[in-house]
Amino acid sequence: MHLNDFFDIFYQNLLNTTLLESIAVVFGLLSVWYAKKENILVYPTGIISVLIYVYICLHAGLYADMGINGFYFVMSVYGWYKWTRKDIKDHFIPISSNTRLQHFLSIAGTVVFFFILRFTLINFTDSTVPNIDAATTAIFIIGMWLMALKKIENWIYWIIGDVVSIPLYFHKGLMLTSFQYTVFLVLAISGYLEWRNKMKEQANG
Repeated sequence: MHLNDFFDIFYQNLLNTTLLESIAVVFGLLSVWYAKKENILVYPTGIISVLIYVYICLHAGLYADMGINGFYFVMSVYGWYKWTRKDIKDHFIPISSNTRLQHFLSIAGTVVFFFILRFTLINFTDSTVPNIDAATTAIFIIGMWLMALKKIENWIYWIIGDVVSIPLYFHKGLMLTSFQYTVFLVLAISGYLEWRNKMKEQANG
């Protein structure tokens, strides 16, 4: 495909972008921005975005992504609760790294979710991209869980998932969403670096 053809396809699909998708993208970007800043607003903005994407993914035939957005909603409520809790010293939960057990559970969980989702998509839906859809969904499930626990590794999962999601949504004709995941990728890298610096400050403080 020539570069001009790519931009023509991008432009035509952008023209077909719905207002609903635009709203979901705006709130999705706000959510990741607030996550990067370790701001509690990550959750209310994220909830608006994911509920809209449940509807969008259903109509795009991205059934696993539809399911994960429902999961995001539940985890957003849980994360909202967790982030507002204080420890015995009356401090909010600090950023931390995975233990060895949490590393193992994260990787094992990703693999298990992938095969469960892949089996479900192949046997019970008309998904045309079961492998990629299952992979991104499994990665993002673990990423969301780790974010709720304020584990810095959550950004690594978001980065990997974003890299795979960019061409997936482009393939499905959701150009604005594909662009959104490109911005997500930049914000995820920035978020990882910012959280790493905050961890160092916490350790020295």
